[in-house]
Amino acid sequence: MMPMGLGEIAEAVRGRLVCAPQGPRAAGATATSAVSDSRQVREGSVFVAIAGERVDGHDFVAGAARDGAVAAIVDHRVDAPLAQIVVDDTVAALGLLAAHNIARRRAEPDPFTIVGVTGSVGKTTTKDMLAALLGSLGGTVAPVGSFNNEIGLPLTALRVGARTRFLVAEMGANHVGEIAGLTRIAPPDLAVVLKVGTAHLGEFGSVERIVQAKSEIVRGLLPGGAAILNADDPNVASMAPIAPGDVLWFGMHDERALSGGVSARDVAVDGDDRPTFTLVGPDGAEQPVTLGIRGAHNVMNALAAAGVAMRLGMDAAAVASVLGSLRRISPHRMAVSEVRRGDASFTLIDDSFNANPDSMRAGLDGLRQWGAASGARPYRVAVLGAMLELGPDEDALHRAVGAYALDCGVDAIVAVGSPADAHVDALAGAIAQGARQALAGRDGSAASVDLVHDTGQADAVVARLAREHAGAVVLLKGSHVSGLSALAERWAADAADEPTR
Repeated sequence: MMPMGLGEIAEAVRGRLVCAPQGPRAAGATATSAVSDSRQVREGSVFVAIAGERVDGHDFVAGAARDGAVAAIVDHRVDAPLAQIVVDDTVAALGLLAAHNIARRRAEPDPFTIVGVTGSVGKTTTKDMLAALLGSLGGTVAPVGSFNNEIGLPLTALRVGARTRFLVAEMGANHVGEIAGLTRIAPPDLAVVLKVGTAHLGEFGSVERIVQAKSEIVRGLLPGGAAILNADDPNVASMAPIAPGDVLWFGMHDERALSGGVSARDVAVDGDDRPTFTLVGPDGAEQPVTLGIRGAHNVMNALAAAGVAMRLGMDAAAVASVLGSLRRISPHRMAVSEVRRGDASFTLIDDSFNANPDSMRAGLDGLRQWGAASGARPYRVAVLGAMLELGPDEDALHRAVGAYALDCGVDAIVAVGSPADAHVDALAGAIAQGARQALAGRDGSAASVDLVHDTGQADAVVARLAREHAGAVVLLKGSHVSGLSALAERWAADAADEPTR
């Protein structure tokens, strides 16, 4: 964060500075960071008190004072020995403070570039790739995990300081107008749109509304800013006319990417599901690439990230080197470990951060590819949870996932519901139903289908399958509400990271 006095902060957030104590944290103090989690307070912090569904940040203002905060942004005065800036809405104030911080950084003489990223799938992985690539060029700030909403993005933007060269701003949306608001906080110089899928279809109501929402990142570009667009997705490609500057295409099939864009050819995966391909740059130069992370679907994410990096002056060989060395990305995204549960052991592919139909298919494709290049045929288990916000077709979409798992050669499907949420339980039932219906039409298939109603039951089924089938590979995939990421954390206590190869 750019150093700011409390008066400057109060003006930026349109608040009223009150209750300023005497001493080292008086009104003349300087703030050097901003946080909304009181556990992250340090000397010089501004603590933004946000009232959530379970926890009210105003209850922690006194503790923030003890830990070194110089002020708190609150929506009402709190009995605490700390300068307070009173505003109507602390979330809105957080956004205003972040926008002011970005404006302060842009006023500095050194170059500064914001790269915005959105899409129905792949945002966080592409953000991780961009952080690695741009980090090799200069000081880079990027979100932790998936900080991509009205709270997460401002907190990331407030980490920008005078020496920051790049900000990678992940921008998500649950409704029309949300990304537009994020671009007002951090107007991008470059905007990446990955894919328009069916994630949050229930919230938006139609794919057309999703296109409208995602296009806001292109409309929010600074004058002359460049759009990096997926040429293979017609919904994304339709955004080109609204770009205020250049359009750089990426993709594997459309001629706009194949001629003058960023593309890949000769795509393959090795026995550990790591993709290899030939990267073709805008000038036609070719460079072999082996990604350090898994999943053929990540080739498209890599092309988007490579397009940004090359636009900013990085050569293809350097891009290939960084993408090849990137082995760790945000948690619960195709993370591989070896798990031992008593006398059972298995390889875990943890892709449990979230799920929608596109990412479900990608995860199952990764499970299908595991060991394929080496000729090995491991016993494959898909532990699948519900997908949310899919609209009126949600049952059919879940049944399709169950059927697709069988298409991928899965040996066992474990659909995981919830004892506390009948809707989530019913969606898991639809996955199992789709798998069983597909299984009924296939003579000779020995695949098993289990429907369980909590993660404890899933744990027991997987342990049994792993005991019965040595060398089993288990995919975890579902929306956060399914609890599969919590199951992954439980297994983490018995896991060892796969060694780097």
